[in-house]
Amino acid sequence: MFSKKAATVFLFLPKERNFSAFHANCEKQLRKIILILVLLLLLFQIAFDLASGVGGKIDKTEVLSAVEKYEKYHVCYGGEEEERKANYTDMVNKYYDLVTSFYEFGWGESFHFAPRWKGESLQESIKRHEHFLALQLGLKSGQKVLDVGCGIGGPLREIARFSSTSVTGLNNNEYQITRGKELNRFAGVDKTCNFVKADFMKMPFPDNSFDAVYAIEATCHAPDAYGCYKEIYRVLKPGQCFAAYEWCLTDAFDPNNQEHKKIKAEIEIGDGLPDIRSTRKCLEALKQAGFEVIWEKDLAPDSPLPWYLPLDTSHFSLSSFRLTSVGRFVTRNMVKALEFVGLAPKGSQRVQDFLEKAAEGLVAGGRKEIFTPMYFFLARKPQHG
Repeated sequence: MFSKKAATVFLFLPKERNFSAFHANCEKQLRKIILILVLLLLLFQIAFDLASGVGGKIDKTEVLSAVEKYEKYHVCYGGEEEERKANYTDMVNKYYDLVTSFYEFGWGESFHFAPRWKGESLQESIKRHEHFLALQLGLKSGQKVLDVGCGIGGPLREIARFSSTSVTGLNNNEYQITRGKELNRFAGVDKTCNFVKADFMKMPFPDNSFDAVYAIEATCHAPDAYGCYKEIYRVLKPGQCFAAYEWCLTDAFDPNNQEHKKIKAEIEIGDGLPDIRSTRKCLEALKQAGFEVIWEKDLAPDSPLPWYLPLDTSHFSLSSFRLTSVGRFVTRNMVKALEFVGLAPKGSQRVQDFLEKAAEGLVAGGRKEIFTPMYFFLARKPQHG
């Protein structure tokens, strides 16, 4: 005979006719649990790869010290503009050692903004932005091109494939060059594209070396626009062109407005900038360097979608999930946990913090139209230059 306890259990078992449905429901719930576990493991692996890359070539035990030294260059921590300009090489190198893995995690291989059409993904807009620049330069197969401040080479690879040119990436950060070379090999462009480690204020190239030169949101790190443009002018062949997207303050920026100054300081610390020049100063420096300006324009106002949309926490997108408020919340807590257990170097969370400060500054600057990351110009070195 059944005991009372066994009888009770028996009553709660599914009846034979409902057993198939019960079994199917169990399988469905199990699949959900497995999917969640797989996603969590994948997310952990991604966060671990991100955190383990923090610091670049800096010894992992010295990351926190590097963060503190970097922060002290900036206004938020009592730093001065002249000190940033005098020590721009150290400041910018520390910055990219600290942030490159975060950039690649959130942005992909091309670390820049782009005008964006409705229905267009962030990555599609970035490629189109790079193609536009190549078309403006009139690049032709076999030409020798220089990418000034190339990052890990995302634009370099895209433009080389798009135009069938040979592109040299100039970069003063060893960690980014090492990463760029790996990606070049993976993309199969390592035979036609290369990297040179050097300061773009003192390029190691002979005069008149390149058929075209471009810079994408990179020469904003130069302490002096004229000095940088003059070096580009020197290495460019006569009659050839230089095109760039510059980070600039617009005419709407008021240097006496405290809110504007705060936004400017947030962008500077979060993006490794000695200063942010106005569009007028960039144009003036180009002409002083000897260039003939073919045309120039801030492309931001004409963008159907705001250029800062990927960083706007009120916007959600699955295609750029890691940049959304939810994605950043997940990343922040994963990095915090990895740092707590010692799998990420101390200081990783501080890097995440000043990058988020930069995002806030960029969105605020974009909304108020006092800042643009896409002041475009196309300039020619005279034939007699």
